[in-house]
This record gives sequence, C-alpha cells and structure tokens, in this order.
Amino acid sequence: MSAPLPDALRARFQKLVEEGLIGRAATLRLKLSPATGARWGLAIRRRGHARAAPQDRPRGKGKLCPHRLFLIELIDQDGDMTMPELAGALADATGVQAHPDAIGRFLRKLGFT
Repeated sequence: MSAPLPDALRARFQKLVEEGLIGRAATLRLKLSPATGARWGLAIRRRGHARAAPQDRPRGKGKLCPHRLFLIELIDQDGDMTMPELAGALADATGVQAHPDAIGRFLRKLGFT
C-alpha cells in the first residue's frame, strides 16, 4: 500500500476550495487526479477537512492479542522456549496458527527480549 499524499497538499487543496475554486479546478492547479479531488472535496464537505485516514491496523486488534496472557504464562513457566515451540504450544492449546516470527514481534512489543 502506498503512503497517503501529504497533509500540506491536502491543506492547500482545502484552501483553494474554501476560496471558491471548484474541486476539479483545484486538482488541475495542484496537478492531482480528478478522482483525488472528488474524494478530498467530499471529505471536506462531510468532515470539514481532508486529512489522511490512519493506515495501520488498530493497536490491540491482532490475532495474538487475545492470547497474550497465555503466551506470558508459557514464558514464565519455561523461559528457554523457542519461538517454534511457542507457536506449537499456541496451536495445540487454542488452535491459532501463528508464524514464529509473528510471535517474536508480538513478544518484543510486550517488552520481552
């Protein structure tokens, strides 16, 4: 997924629209596509701004988050478990298939090394 266009460009578009330019003329002046101008114009009319929406998954909504306590308990019982062993134990206990790398990233976010 590509990154959203900068907020400074969106602010310039909004300023042009507020000054009385129609959306298509504002997009031509800023060298944007007409579809972008239509989306931004609609956002300005509905929300009052054309800022970019968040791009990432909301925090705490991943597949492993509901099993956080289970993984912490496993690590507390045996601190030398490897990531593949943790993935296997998680699959056996809950049926959730997770790649060992994903479990490692999740645990690093929780402060484990």
